[in-house]
Amino acid sequence: MNSPVSLDRLRAATPGVEHVLHFNNAGAALPPDVVLSTVISHLEREATIGGYEAATEATDRLEAVYDSLATLLGAKPDQMAVVENATRAWDMAVYGYPFMAGDRVLTCRGEYVSNVLALLQLQERHGIEVVLIEDDEHGQIDLDHLEDELAQGAAMVALTHAPTNGGLINPAAAVGALCEEHGAFYVLDACQSAGQVPLDVGILKCDVLSGTGRKYLRGPRGTGFLYAGPRALERIEPPFLDLHAAEWTGDRTYEIRTDARRFENWETYYAGKLGLGAAIDYTLELGVEATSKRILALGSELRSALDALDAVTTHDKGKIRGGIVTFAVDGIRSEDVQAQLSAQRINTSTSPAGHARLDLPHRGLPTLVRASVHYYNSEDEVDRFVSAVEQLR
Repeated sequence: MNSPVSLDRLRAATPGVEHVLHFNNAGAALPPDVVLSTVISHLEREATIGGYEAATEATDRLEAVYDSLATLLGAKPDQMAVVENATRAWDMAVYGYPFMAGDRVLTCRGEYVSNVLALLQLQERHGIEVVLIEDDEHGQIDLDHLEDELAQGAAMVALTHAPTNGGLINPAAAVGALCEEHGAFYVLDACQSAGQVPLDVGILKCDVLSGTGRKYLRGPRGTGFLYAGPRALERIEPPFLDLHAAEWTGDRTYEIRTDARRFENWETYYAGKLGLGAAIDYTLELGVEATSKRILALGSELRSALDALDAVTTHDKGKIRGGIVTFAVDGIRSEDVQAQLSAQRINTSTSPAGHARLDLPHRGLPTLVRASVHYYNSEDEVDRFVSAVEQLR
């Protein structure tokens, strides 16, 4: 980490660890106390002086959130928008793209369910063609297949960096290099990777990047963000506008703002926005490169320990694997595994096969249990988790 920070200090700043063994960080991580206090203090200020007045009072701190986001992603503040969640950020860019009939959109087997549903709707609406890029021998997006399809022409590549249903971290920078070479517009879903691994849009070469506050950044729920690069700001008109995204210049005329905030709307979650900024600043202070190493190491430790159990099989893919670990227990439905662990105050989630139709059914897999670690989790928690799984009935 940027300066040595002990695990004890990290856990002391995370109130939730006193109550649960939390391995559901890919759902929503436990926030540090600075995020909790930031959100609560602004809500209290709204209750004391009024919502509009509290927002005006916090103007400088709200503006600083864009600076923090830009630092996190290697971007410029005017290329950042803060919206409700990662899916809405992704939607604002992709639904606003000027598709023409016959445009080809390339995507991967690990693409997030909401993104696939949107692409299928856009296929019906605009007559685009959604092309599936196969996995390579490691289970990540096949770069050779991708290059072959790009050579045939593609308007867009939509890639989920770290799929929700497994440990895979896709080679996003290599995909970006191929998109740049072939002139394809590149949309990167970083919902699970923001805060889990370092992100630099200059290295990734993406035109759009969407992310969330609640997962590996440890921010509040109901917060998300969008990076819109030069080509995105040039090409994309938001699918809907309001008085924040555009100016009403005459009775029948308007002008859309030139920066990424065109993708926002006027009413926003101010307390959450400040909490998101606090979470990003906390992340930057620790250093993403250092915390990422710990997350990936804990994920590997958990994966290996579960694989060593006779009745348990992990099902993660990828040459590089992160902190999300999916597994199945022989003879026990994944939903029942989750319920039994929850009864012991151990938090996990499930990855339903119906939410990953391009991946799990393709591999002949049912719904899986998803355990996802964070840097504030301890090695002792890994041992306790594995012991609890071993004792399931």
